[in-house]
Amino acid sequence: MKRKNKSLLIFALVMLIMSISLIKVNAVTQTLPIPKINISVDNASTPKEYVDNIKLLLLLTVLTLLPSIVIMSTSFVRIIIVLSLFKNAIGLQQAIPKEVIIGLALFLTFFTMAPTFTKVNNEALTPYLNNKITQQVAIDKGSKPMRDFMLRQTRAKDLKLFLDVGKLQNTVKNQVDAKGKVILTNGKPKLTYDNVPLYAVVPSFLISELRRSFEMGFLLFIPFMIIDIVTGSILMAMGMMMLPPVMISLPFKLLLFIMVDGWNLLVKSLIMSFS
Repeated sequence: MKRKNKSLLIFALVMLIMSISLIKVNAVTQTLPIPKINISVDNASTPKEYVDNIKLLLLLTVLTLLPSIVIMSTSFVRIIIVLSLFKNAIGLQQAIPKEVIIGLALFLTFFTMAPTFTKVNNEALTPYLNNKITQQVAIDKGSKPMRDFMLRQTRAKDLKLFLDVGKLQNTVKNQVDAKGKVILTNGKPKLTYDNVPLYAVVPSFLISELRRSFEMGFLLFIPFMIIDIVTGSILMAMGMMMLPPVMISLPFKLLLFIMVDGWNLLVKSLIMSFS
């Protein structure tokens, strides 16, 4: 009976605390009403409200495309591939969670892309939100820092591939008029780093990143592969064929990686590869 009374008393106290908290929440919501969010363009009564609703719709659209933009036009591709290849090379497929690798790649991406993102914010996003420039001007100014970053990391051979396949190369024929000035006829404007189309820059940047990340991954595999070969040879010489060589070589891989301060070297190499 005493235990039953104690249980009833505890249950009554819990219900009392929950009722008091609900009363407080209701009081707060009554004093601080939650603002209504309306993104409908039809209900705009003034031009300013109409423009604000359009900006909000554009922002929501960009947020839905943000993961693809981050993957295709930033340093994320190289970083995540190198980290994944390193995890396979050292033999820690299960020890290092996938979430840790993705999180580290994201933060390294934010670090390496910080100067570029700062330029985009200062030159395009902030002036556009302050109604100092138009949307088209903001797109042009915002895409320039991203184009410069991607072109610095893109091989000329890869860029030339998409320019040739897309027939975007310069086909300008020069003629001289009566005053001796050169005029352009029967052709396209000359392509420079400032006017190369982004739909040609992004795929060329991606295949350049894939090639460079595979090169870095190959260099990561070499020392760990040597340890596996030596360990397997020693075990075979000792007649221990039933013992998995990976089980013996893994501690030596970890020891080597710790002795050379591997995480510092790996992250430093990734960051310096974008400089």
